Amino acid sequence: MHVTRQRRSPAENRSGVFRRLGGRRVRIVAAGTAALAIAASGGVAYASTHAFGTHKVGDTTGLGTLLASDQFNKPLGDRLLVDNGKLLSSTVSPDGRYLAALTTDRSIALTIVDLKDYKVLQQAGTAADADLKISNNNVGQEGPTYSPDGRTLWMPQVNGFDRFPVNADGTVGAPTFVTIPNDGSKHPLPAQAVFSADGATLYTAVNGQNRVVALDPATGTIKQSWTVGNAPRDLALVGGKLYVSNEGGRPAKDGDQTLNSYGTQVPADPKTGAVTTGTVSVIDLGGSGGSVKSIDVGLHPTALHAANGVLFVANTGSDTVSVVDTSKDAVVQTITTQPWPGAKVGYEPDGVTLTADGRLLVTLGRANALAVYRYKSPKEPVGYVGLLPTDYFPENVTTVGGQVVVTNLRGIGERGPTRTIDKGAGTSPATGHNTHDSTGSLLRFKLPDDRIVRAYTARVFQQNGWDAASLIGLRTGGRAKAVPVPVRLGDPSTIKHVFLLVKENRSYDQVFGDDKRGNGDPSLAQFGENATPNQHALARQFGLYDNAYDVGTNSAEGHNWLMQSDNPEYTESGAGLYTRSYDTEDDALGHQRSGTLWSGVQAAGGSVKNYGEFLQFETKPSGATWQQFYCDARTMADTGQNTAIKTDSSSPIPSLNDVTAHDYPKFDTNIPDIYRYEIWKRHFDAEGPASLNMFWLSSDHTGGAPNPIAQVADNDLAVGRIVDHISHSKYWKDSAIFVIEDDTQDGVDHVDGARGPVQVISPYANHGKVDSHYYSQITVVRTIEQILGVRPMNQKDSAATPMYTAFTGRPDYTPFTAVQNRVPLTYGLKTPPACGDDPVPTAKASLAPAQSPTPAVPAGEKGVANLWDAWNRQQHQNDQNPMPDRANPDQMDHYTWYLTHGFTKPYPGEKKILTPAEVPGRYLPSPDADG
Repeated sequence: MHVTRQRRSPAENRSGVFRRLGGRRVRIVAAGTAALAIAASGGVAYASTHAFGTHKVGDTTGLGTLLASDQFNKPLGDRLLVDNGKLLSSTVSPDGRYLAALTTDRSIALTIVDLKDYKVLQQAGTAADADLKISNNNVGQEGPTYSPDGRTLWMPQVNGFDRFPVNADGTVGAPTFVTIPNDGSKHPLPAQAVFSADGATLYTAVNGQNRVVALDPATGTIKQSWTVGNAPRDLALVGGKLYVSNEGGRPAKDGDQTLNSYGTQVPADPKTGAVTTGTVSVIDLGGSGGSVKSIDVGLHPTALHAANGVLFVANTGSDTVSVVDTSKDAVVQTITTQPWPGAKVGYEPDGVTLTADGRLLVTLGRANALAVYRYKSPKEPVGYVGLLPTDYFPENVTTVGGQVVVTNLRGIGERGPTRTIDKGAGTSPATGHNTHDSTGSLLRFKLPDDRIVRAYTARVFQQNGWDAASLIGLRTGGRAKAVPVPVRLGDPSTIKHVFLLVKENRSYDQVFGDDKRGNGDPSLAQFGENATPNQHALARQFGLYDNAYDVGTNSAEGHNWLMQSDNPEYTESGAGLYTRSYDTEDDALGHQRSGTLWSGVQAAGGSVKNYGEFLQFETKPSGATWQQFYCDARTMADTGQNTAIKTDSSSPIPSLNDVTAHDYPKFDTNIPDIYRYEIWKRHFDAEGPASLNMFWLSSDHTGGAPNPIAQVADNDLAVGRIVDHISHSKYWKDSAIFVIEDDTQDGVDHVDGARGPVQVISPYANHGKVDSHYYSQITVVRTIEQILGVRPMNQKDSAATPMYTAFTGRPDYTPFTAVQNRVPLTYGLKTPPACGDDPVPTAKASLAPAQSPTPAVPAGEKGVANLWDAWNRQQHQNDQNPMPDRANPDQMDHYTWYLTHGFTKPYPGEKKILTPAEVPGRYLPSPDADG
């Protein structure tokens, strides 16, 4: 583990540097809780991606370091960087000396920081270099919790708590596990816990069971239980009352529209799929039973902070803070936390505290900022002061010894130590940056006076791209001449049909590192042109994009970014467990109130067709195999007949289910993508395209029956055939195809782990050029919105600049002709298909030397091989309803390596062949969940 510190003065640039950013003089206009940075020269300032130019993630400018999230990063204060994991939540010891943080992503579960010396004191987890080895790394959303005497530390996990003894030097000893029983199939999933003042009772929100329990901390015995709202999360003890934030709101009533969240039907909007209520439960701890009442607040109430007779409630989904008078248990004021008038959604307040001098501090997770307000009394409106820049996704804020301490979930992004990934036969191991090379950080500073806070506000605006140029693009147009990407929403576009092809998990270098035209590293091109001849041919014809980034670090996040232009805080903070919800398609708590890409298109009067994207449910014949789907696809291609295998895919969100092609398979690595192509082609030929056409092409995820390189080749061929078919149709003249990964988590890159392959394919694409402008999943979404006249969903896509530079007004209508695959699609199958192996010409199948037969397993390793075979049979890719990214990535990469080398060679960097139970980072659920 590597830790660095960086010092920044709160009084930095008192002379006015913050009023001259990016070479332009800036003034601040405040209106209520809103402030807008406006350039003096004609009202045009840098919009976000214009400001990024051709800078790469990790480059540093006057505005800070560029992140993969359309943001610059230059925080206030003294930074303590932890480069081996995200910091999900934190708490300070009773004496104020130590901070304990829940940690995830690099096989670390707990990080202890000495706040006096400002250094990492200890880390606990399953990692080989962990200071304290514990049995697993799964951790909850909130906590951990110190006992009032500071002698024990309670860390929430799936089925209870790890109770650590705290040593005199602040470190913790080996834990004892305190179990909370399951309720049927529902794990308890404890969230926040608080102690009674005397330490005799521990109260905990049992998030998975919609209840709060009182535990005897000495024995772990449950003394009492109360039913509360849906998904209880944070707790605050005020006198004889216990306040509970219910992120999923109240229980459903007769007549409510509902959707699922961890086995509970919660009130939800059928169009957006988002929860429609938020509540705080109040448990009266007096008397024999203890009554429970409910207070309505905003959506997704998360953090609670009690002080001076009031309870502050961070309503993360509503971008507000509720002020509750605890003497009346009523909301007396609602504070908006929407600093930029360009968007009312997406700032995600997730931490709150009140300072001794009466300033209310609210972390805005998605804005990388700390909002500062002046607070006097419950009924007197707060006074907005301004914003302070933080690190990436601030999650908690507190004050310690006169200083503010902010815990940042993502720190400086995926900038930790590199890792090695092996993808088996036909490839070589590659070492570079990966999305799970996560960092977290703390910031510590003395809160500056209000004048300095106002000055810092300009920096926050610039770092987020909240400026006048962004607002111009949001204005309604009407009569302009048609262009590919209109300047104003509603202006006509030459493009009528958009196709969004979502693929799985590949980095830029992993696919295009061998294209000498771009900024690639050929040594990292595990799936270069040999595996992806169509993507390479498309890049030569329509352009190569070598500076594009996927914000999501795994599928749960990536599909959220593409469908919502955000990954809601619920999923960000749930990364340590992912037991409650990984794929938020089937979880109302994972959806934002402002809707989705498809609902936005529908609201704008456009049509939508969905082929697999954001779906949760699929049925297929029991025992159906990859080989059967492959043969069926070949038959359909050769004869034109319809499929003989019937599948049925669906979504629990009515607005998506209504536009879904139910015979198109959802994610399933044991269904080849060429089969998906054949199903789509029949819909396209019979019905034509919609305004927005969404695809999930999942074979390049790998993990199915063929070898990884064969599955990537299958995915590449399907993409080529889809583009071929569209470009030879009458719809080509007004179409645009965007090809993008959901994330890059199963590859490495020499620039950044988030850099991924993006392709823009259209008659209006800038043919044949290398485009090194900074782009991201957010800018792709904003481009689609701008083309189709869709109002952006939140502040992220509102601030993003569409990909104007990727298009030209002079169309080239030359169609694309799909390229023959070079790698046999049946390569690596243990059982050949009934219709025979893929008849790829031998000259095309250049797999040497890794295509040599797999060596026999040595007698001494057969026991280990049997353990791996048993592990593989338990993975989701073999189920009837497979789930993306549920096989642990480290275990999957080890398994692939061992199979390829016949259990004769240790994994790169290790000294022996490991069993599944010996692989570092092996425990699930985990955010580094890749198949």
